Amino acid sequence: MRAAVQFLWPWAGLAAAFLLAPVVFSSPTALTMESVMGIMIIFALSYNMLLGQTGLLSFGHAVYYGLGGFVAIHAMNAVIHDRLAVPVVVIPLVGGLAGLGFGILFGLVSTRRAGLVFSMISLGLGELVSSSSFILRGFFGGEEGVTTNRAKLAPLLGLKFGPQIQVYGLVAVCCFLCIAAMYALTRTPFGRISNAVRDNPERVQYIGYSARRIRLIAFSLSAFFAGVAGGLAAINFEIMNAQQLGAQQSGVVLLMTYIGGVDTFVGPILGAIIVTFLQINLSDLTSAWQLYFGLMFIAVVSFAPGGVAGLLFRHWEAARSGAWHRLAPAYAMVAPGLVAALIGVVMLIELGNRRLTDEGSPMTMFGVAIDPSSIAPWATALGLFAVGAAATRLLWPKVADAWALVDKGLQARGRA
Repeated sequence: MRAAVQFLWPWAGLAAAFLLAPVVFSSPTALTMESVMGIMIIFALSYNMLLGQTGLLSFGHAVYYGLGGFVAIHAMNAVIHDRLAVPVVVIPLVGGLAGLGFGILFGLVSTRRAGLVFSMISLGLGELVSSSSFILRGFFGGEEGVTTNRAKLAPLLGLKFGPQIQVYGLVAVCCFLCIAAMYALTRTPFGRISNAVRDNPERVQYIGYSARRIRLIAFSLSAFFAGVAGGLAAINFEIMNAQQLGAQQSGVVLLMTYIGGVDTFVGPILGAIIVTFLQINLSDLTSAWQLYFGLMFIAVVSFAPGGVAGLLFRHWEAARSGAWHRLAPAYAMVAPGLVAALIGVVMLIELGNRRLTDEGSPMTMFGVAIDPSSIAPWATALGLFAVGAAATRLLWPKVADAWALVDKGLQARGRA
């Protein structure tokens, strides 16, 4: 009974989160953001089926997201044109099947080898498809893309999926089902053998399995779920263009997965939520928002290889063991310097961005009017960064020592 409760409560919590999100955050902008988050969660989890589960670093995963979306949007237009009684809820499956088909086709070429060879082939295929979008204008719609109107499809149970709240409901249901399906795959023998291919493909070959076949199956399933996400994107945005299958979109899903954490199942979910939230909100605050993503990615890879999920799990274990009192004083010592350094970095980025893009016009930062053409704000930013970075570097060993004691206690507790 206890084991069943432990298994079910995370899924009940996930379902509750999907149900409560549009109630707590009910504005049109929030509903759109929540829908995009659900789509990106599926996309990021599908990518982690390759990277985290099978050890395949792809630089062209947006191909299957984009192609699934294009096939889905053409299917919607065909249904509208022929007046077929096909509801919107079928369209994500159409996108998924399209992603699966292209995944098998391209996977036969790219999964022959793993490692750097696979990564370079995926990059080449991504550039091939992206460049062909400007040649095959009948399918990709050129620079304008392909548009549709989801409300013209047949209703289902009285729902025409015109209002955004209905689209969110469809995204939430699909997202929940896809999360459950991808998690179930990790618990199957196939999921275990995929991990073995990631860790030691030679050993897998030795015990009689084909590492290439396992990579192909994982690649195809990953493309299927990416296609489902693309189909949902076609429904949500009612437009697909070349940007949604290009290198930038592939880079975004890579950022989501790494920032969230590739070593845990929930990592890509957290990464998709964080990156989507920042994409929508940070882009309204600064035109240099992509630079912040790059810095965040570098920081996570350098200092938190386990991603946000890894940090959360590590601190949760420390809190459960009662060792938080060891960490809090060390964090309190480091925090002022770290905050000062971060403020300095933000000031330098924004001052440089304003200086280069708006010819040094006055700006407001942290509620203070600043003239980027004067020396004072630059000196302040450099001073904050230098002093904060020096203080953080000086005091960081305190944090390292505190964590060493915590880890020692956790190991002793585990042996006991």
